[in-house]
Amino acid sequence: MSQDLPSLFKHRNFLHYWIGQIASSFAFQMLSVGVGWQMYDLTGSPLALGLVGLCQFLPQLVLTLLVGHVADRYNRRLICVFTRLTMACTVAILVYGNFTDTVSANMIYACAALLGTARAFELPANQAILPNLVPSEQLSRAVSAMASAREISVIAGPALGGVIYLLGPTTLFGTSMSCFLISCVILSFLRYNFTVKHKTPVSLEHLLGGLMFIKGNKVILGSVSLDMFAVLLGGATALLPIVAKDILETGPWGLGLLRCSPALGALLMSIYLARHPLTQSVGKIMFAAVGVFGVATILFGLSDQLILSMFALVLLGASDMISVVIRSTLVQLETPDEMRGRVSAANSIFIGSSNQLGEFESGVTAAWFGVVPAIIVGGVGTLAVVGIWMYLFPTLVQRNTLEEERK
Repeated sequence: MSQDLPSLFKHRNFLHYWIGQIASSFAFQMLSVGVGWQMYDLTGSPLALGLVGLCQFLPQLVLTLLVGHVADRYNRRLICVFTRLTMACTVAILVYGNFTDTVSANMIYACAALLGTARAFELPANQAILPNLVPSEQLSRAVSAMASAREISVIAGPALGGVIYLLGPTTLFGTSMSCFLISCVILSFLRYNFTVKHKTPVSLEHLLGGLMFIKGNKVILGSVSLDMFAVLLGGATALLPIVAKDILETGPWGLGLLRCSPALGALLMSIYLARHPLTQSVGKIMFAAVGVFGVATILFGLSDQLILSMFALVLLGASDMISVVIRSTLVQLETPDEMRGRVSAANSIFIGSSNQLGEFESGVTAAWFGVVPAIIVGGVGTLAVVGIWMYLFPTLVQRNTLEEERK
């Protein structure tokens, strides 16, 4: 089985897509370090960090129906290229603001909203294009390989971003902008001829098709909602600047190490899953992985040592990767190609809720109760969600293989 993984990269389209994804993710992760540290320096407020996540999430929520329709009707490669160019231009605003010393919290909020708008269009197109680039029997491995690409950049991006930030935020944001532009150039070489199979008239029923599809498939609904609520409650990434500065008493380099730790665990797990795909008991494995995610979150909240905090985050990232691979593969395998844009857009709301809205939730609870209690309560809440979802979605618990219900 392990010999099948290198064969993925014999597909030139997939190779270009893989490299382009690394460049884009690298840019975004470095950007997250810079924005988080600078915002906390400017405001000293946990709530301000949470509001950055909210500014990114709201455009995705508002545009859900539109972006899914766009991903199903227009060339997905061009959408990815244009949105990443938009991200580069947005980061250029931050470069200008820091270069002229006019950067402010409001400028960062505005740029976060622009990034959220661009990502709203990018995410469904980016997810929906993957099954068109590799044979269906290699999709599970492709999902793991793409996860590996993302985690490679998530490891190197924050760590390097923390070091580059020591040279100044202008340098960091300029590097991030350059990576977005590199991704645009690489994706422009992707050979992808998109055709619309069925030109269904635009209607409310058509726009809601992705949400209705997820609602009607209990396995997909259970998996995406489990992941959403688990990360929504247990995610503490928005609080990492506070943990690094006030609890662990490190600088930007420490924040970079904390941010790359979940990615290290996720990368190791994605490599393992790419070589050894899950073949049975995927439902039980998914619930167990989310349970470990909750335990790792609690351990991170209790830690006041950098090494222990990094270990907890590595464990958190590894367990989250198992859930991501299972959920992503289920969604892609069971969705018709003509609906993948709308389903991916709906799925992006679940992802956005767990990530950006989760950052807002963490910021609010930290402002109310303190950083450590907010993290621990989030981990306990994740464990509660696991128990409730096992009761609500028994078909997901009993799901044996990824493809057993494929039609």
